[in-house]
Amino acid sequence: MGKTTAEKIFETHMVEKPAEDINVISLDMVFGHEVTTPPAILDLQEKGLDKVFDPNKIKLVIDHVTPAKDTQTAIQHKILRDWAKKHGIKDFFDVGRNGVCHAIFPEKGFVRPGYTIIMGDSHTCTHGAFGAFAAGVGTTDLEGGMLKGVCAFKDPKTIKIEVNGKLPKGVYSKDVILAVIKELGVNGATDKVIEFTGDTIRAMSMEARMTLTNMAIEAGGTSGIIYPDEITVDYLWDFIKDEYKTKEAALNDFKKWWSDPDAVYDKVIKIDAATLEPMITFGYKPDQVKKVKELEGSPVNQVYIGSCTNGRIEDLRIVAEMVKGKKIHPDVRVILSPATPKIFQQALKEGIIDILMDAEITVTNPTCGACLGMSNGILAPGEVAVTTTNRNFNGRMGKGGMVHLASPATAAAVALTGKITDPRAFL
Repeated sequence: MGKTTAEKIFETHMVEKPAEDINVISLDMVFGHEVTTPPAILDLQEKGLDKVFDPNKIKLVIDHVTPAKDTQTAIQHKILRDWAKKHGIKDFFDVGRNGVCHAIFPEKGFVRPGYTIIMGDSHTCTHGAFGAFAAGVGTTDLEGGMLKGVCAFKDPKTIKIEVNGKLPKGVYSKDVILAVIKELGVNGATDKVIEFTGDTIRAMSMEARMTLTNMAIEAGGTSGIIYPDEITVDYLWDFIKDEYKTKEAALNDFKKWWSDPDAVYDKVIKIDAATLEPMITFGYKPDQVKKVKELEGSPVNQVYIGSCTNGRIEDLRIVAEMVKGKKIHPDVRVILSPATPKIFQQALKEGIIDILMDAEITVTNPTCGACLGMSNGILAPGEVAVTTTNRNFNGRMGKGGMVHLASPATAAAVALTGKITDPRAFL
């Protein structure tokens, strides 16, 4: 019987199987940021276990509130900073060198096909776009990962999402994943891996693929996975060119992680890309999704463009193309945060930042900030935002605020009209 990508990764990383459906696997990487890692550090220190399994396999960043906004966040920063220095963790991205974790770690080449990765952050599933198994974990599992380099998971049952066909104009990977979450429901993939495949996925850039896997958790998925292919090789080439003689050799090696043709899936869902339209959430759950045109005309107070879901250069280009030579609507404020310094610099070189600022969009430093209501764009009670982020829970961006999740194109259309607007009107 064939195996899925996740099953192959588990098999090659197996340390022990203490119960029939429990797998203790070795970890290739442990990522951390200043919100969830300090509690794990302090707990290990209190237990007299202030050690790390391998400082070269631990990567740290300050990203959720940066620079620090108050004493408490400054303390969190300091705990992480001091701990990284104590243990010789060289890949620590402090203020000025930092970016959103799930954007900067792939950008630095820390994610490879077949890797196992954990982090105390639910959207760690993003890194599965490279054919890796990556999962968000709680404090106890994070402690075990930092200390011993292992983590326990249930058997990786997989749901296959097969998307075929050409995406219509104005429809992007964010619209695809919102449609998938609507189909699965917020608990539809609990304790399962979501595998994305089909010619629509193969045609996507790495940026677009990371948007898909980023939101696997919003359907309850432990991880999202996409087969590593030529697009993956091209993205990683600068980091792997000393390991392979040619890109073809790298691709042939990466193919060992592809699911077998006779692999067994928990469920298979097929989607015709041609039937998709721009999508948007309503209410306070990520599976409450409608077509943008169904909510068209609803007033909006704020637009936020950024995050680990849609803050990459591809996303900024879409927004810039739509707002070039225009002004945002006077009734809406627009905040944009490039996800990493490299993305910010690329946007500067391409003239994107000028276009955005000419349109009267506020451009901030790389940060998670507004996405989880911590800084850089919190809503007042009763206000409504359209955002390119990944979560629309009640109070997510500020107590009493309403968040609609949408693509960068839809966000740009809203910025220009001050109300929910189908982006195809501007394309």
